[in-house]
Amino acid sequence: MDHWHYLLALSACVLVTAPLEFLGPGVYRRPRLLLGALWPAAALFVVWDLVAIAAGVWGFDPRFTLGVLLPGAMPLEELLFFLVVPVCGLLTFVAVENLLELGRRRIAGTERAAPQ
Repeated sequence: MDHWHYLLALSACVLVTAPLEFLGPGVYRRPRLLLGALWPAAALFVVWDLVAIAAGVWGFDPRFTLGVLLPGAMPLEELLFFLVVPVCGLLTFVAVENLLELGRRRIAGTERAAPQ
């Protein structure tokens, strides 16, 4: 079961934040925008990770990964981390932004409707 820890943690992040897709315009429903937001950071951190792995700065305990290594000895789960965590963050940001906007509209509507 230890081999699944990293992947299970990423799955939990996705499961917890997936319902946020329905609070506003969403993230998954705008794939071009999502890709535009993801690729620069993911590319930077993948390169950074590969350099750190090659230099021996850090590594990954094979007990907690599936053992699928990408070029540069990067575990598959590490690459998924660079995609899943930003998507979860974007889902949270977009949902909170939408809820705040709904709150502002509701307050503005209440102010207009209030007698003076």
